[in-house]
Amino acid sequence: MAGRSGRPRKRPEALLGDKGYDSNRAELRERRILPVISRKGTPNIQGMGKLRYVVEQTFAPLHHFKRLAIRWERRTELHDASISLACSVICWRRPKKAHP
Repeated sequence: MAGRSGRPRKRPEALLGDKGYDSNRAELRERRILPVISRKGTPNIQGMGKLRYVVEQTFAPLHHFKRLAIRWERRTELHDASISLACSVICWRRPKKAHP
């Protein structure tokens, strides 16, 4: 009998999160995932914003499309199609770098 199709799942070594995820530390450690989370009532971890900014910057252009920022479609295939179309438009509008 064959296994599951696709590449095997890989457990992340660490999880970055803000103080709202502080209560999940024990569960993450049980799964052998290092929690990189500030504790409530302590200052924030230095440099965490730089790592989170990359992720937020990736999703920001999609929120310019109102239908994606607020999900109106009930069917997931229509929502997925809207995301694919929005990604295509974002790539089309992105300025191309001049090659020397």
